[in-house]
Order: sequence, then C-alpha cells, then structure tokens
Amino acid sequence: MKENECNRTRGCKPETEAKYRSALELYAATDLPCAEICRQCGISPGGFTRYIRIYHRHLMLERNGIKCRPEEAGGIKMSQRRGQRPETHARYKEAVAACDSMDYIAYNVSQIAREFGLNGTNLGRQLRTHYPEVLEFRERARQRLGLDDGLPRGTRPWCKEQYAEAVELLRADRYITAQEAAERCQVSYTGLKQHLIFYHKELVGHRIKIREQAIRQQRKGKITGRGTLHVPTPETIGKYAEALHLYRTTPLSARKIAKQTGVSTKGFYEYLQTWHKDLVCERKGIPYEEGKPVDWSSARKYNPATAAKYADAIVRLKEGGLTTAKVAAEFGLHPECFRQYLKEHEPELHAGLGMKRTGNGKMVSPKSMEKYKEAIHLYETTSESLKSIARSFGLNDCSLGQFVKRHFPELIERRKQAQR
Repeated sequence: MKENECNRTRGCKPETEAKYRSALELYAATDLPCAEICRQCGISPGGFTRYIRIYHRHLMLERNGIKCRPEEAGGIKMSQRRGQRPETHARYKEAVAACDSMDYIAYNVSQIAREFGLNGTNLGRQLRTHYPEVLEFRERARQRLGLDDGLPRGTRPWCKEQYAEAVELLRADRYITAQEAAERCQVSYTGLKQHLIFYHKELVGHRIKIREQAIRQQRKGKITGRGTLHVPTPETIGKYAEALHLYRTTPLSARKIAKQTGVSTKGFYEYLQTWHKDLVCERKGIPYEEGKPVDWSSARKYNPATAAKYADAIVRLKEGGLTTAKVAAEFGLHPECFRQYLKEHEPELHAGLGMKRTGNGKMVSPKSMEKYKEAIHLYETTSESLKSIARSFGLNDCSLGQFVKRHFPELIERRKQAQR
C-alpha cells in the first residue's frame, strides 16, 4: 500500500478510519474479495464497501482497471451495463472492443477470446447479454466480406418451443416472476433467464419498467420493485391462521389471542399491522383505505374486549329499575370501574343514572327530591317565601331556590301571577 494511504482522510471520523484500517490495507495490497476481507477483519461488508466508495474511490476504480489520482476519482464513473458487475466489465472490456473492431473481423469470437486469455463461451454470453449491437455489426460485416461461416444464428426451433409457454406466461397481464414461470412450465430457471435476455429483450425491458414503477409502493397483493408479490409466505399464513380467525370473529385482544394460540405477541401485532391493517382499523373504528396513511389519533381508547365485557350490563342498566352498584354486582363487575367506563363511553346513560322523571317531565335525582320534598310542598301550598322555608328546614336558601328554578319553574310563575 502506498505511503500515507491510511493517513487521516478528509471528512472521515478518526474512529471510522481506525475501524477499517486493517481492512483497507488488505484491500489495497491484495486481490481478496471484500467479503473475505470483512470476514478476516470482523467488520460489516456493507459498511466497508460504503467507506471505500466514499473515501477511497480511487482504490475501487483501480481494482476495476481504472487508474487515476485520488482527487480525480470523484468525477469518474465505471462503465457498466445493467446486471453486469464492474469487475466483469473491466475483464471483458478489451475483448469486446476487439469484437467491435474491423481489425479482428476475420477472427471468430472464440479466437478473439483466446487472444485475450478468456473463455470463448463466456465472452459470447457477455456479448449476447450486454452488447448485442456488436454481434449484429460483426454479422453484417462478415457477410459483406464473404467471411460468413454458414452457421445458424438466433434461437433454435427446439429451444423456442421449449420456452414458448413460459414466455407467454411472462407476457400475460398478471405479473409473475421468471422463477415462478419456470416452475409452472417445468423448465430450467437459468435457461429461461438466458433465453429471455438473448431473444426477448423487449419483454425484459418491459418487465424492468414495471418493477421500477413499483419501487417504494408496497401494497398487499401487488408487485414490488424486486418483481415479487407483496404477500405473506404460506408458512406465515399457516402460523397465524388460528389467531387471525379469533381476531376476526371474537372481541378478544391481540395479546390474549396470541397467548391462547401460542404465537409471539409481537409477531402477531406485526402480522396484523402489515397484512391485515383493515381489521385493526375496523376494531378501532378508524376509516381505512388501501395505500393511504391511517389517522391513529382518531382511535377509540378502549379495547373491543372491554366493550364486550360491559355490553350486557349496559343493556340491563338501560332497562331501568336498578342502580349501577346492583347491576355491577349482578354481572360480577367492579362498581367504580363500571361507572368510569360509563362516564367515558356512555355519557348520556351516565348522566341519567338514578334520575327520575317528575310530573312535568323533568329529570331529577331521587336524593335531591327527598331532601327538598317537604319544602317544595310548603312552597306550593302556602305564600311563605323560599328563604323562610329554607330556614325552617335547615336548608341553604340559594340551593333550594336553584332546585325549584330548575325542576319546578311553574311554581315560581304561579306565585308571580298570584302576587299581581
């Protein structure tokens, strides 16, 4: 490694440099793959390759046959075709250039490969996969010069027939992976991939565009940027099938369901949030639309299992005739917890608990009515003032006046008319 190569790199933290120093020395002095270097030094391959790419790009370029000064490395891009590694490009670059040159037009591809110390089959595969225009140029030029060898070109009839069904499946509206098509048609997956790359480039390009449009748009049942369907695996579906059935058909909480069915609570929560968010929103009373963010702030603050726990008691309480304490005792509930639940989730029922309707249609507390009953009777049948009546019964005159004003306003009106 060059002198001062591992000195402080501008913009890089000292601890980062110390972490990768030994790995960087191996990277610069040997031809070991990054994975092997990281294994020997006990570091993360992802972190190390990112460190090389940002702070020592010139070493990465040098490994791929591009020599330059460190300050020039940032402006140099490695020429690379889709699906072709930089090191592969560097290895075949000179041979591909020779195939594209009239100086080697008299040579066939195998002869050119031997000239550059390469395998003829592998060079041919690189040309068909990444440089089809070079092959087309050579074919036209050799025919014009009378150097045609008379060998058949293009797909063989038996090969076309072998992969025809798989190609039709891949052309269908429903997107499936090449591996799935190969399994359905019982053909070689790698063979089908090569067949598509060599003879159906327009189909490969169309499928690439579909995957690019699906990047960062993970929706259940739709394809992802990798070309796979965004669905749970059959193993995952089977694992949570019983728990999902209980979640869909009972008011039990997810925690209780997980405990009852013997699955991980955290795993079940994640399964519901990922694949059955509609059920979660339905339980919480939140509107749900596929592909749009959920407003969790509008969620109810109690569990459906709690609602089911108090449901029968609330029905009994609405029938009337019993106090909250008696209904709670009848259903084995804690009275104060029951009252708190009613106050939060049944405010109208809670406000009317223990109230009785008077003859004029007003709702009044039985305790208050009992407390002021005799005073009201005296106010109704005599001309004595409220203040005097309150003092006679040892009551607060303001409280008595407010009670009469709220529940018996007709008595006040009657007194006013009598005094006119």
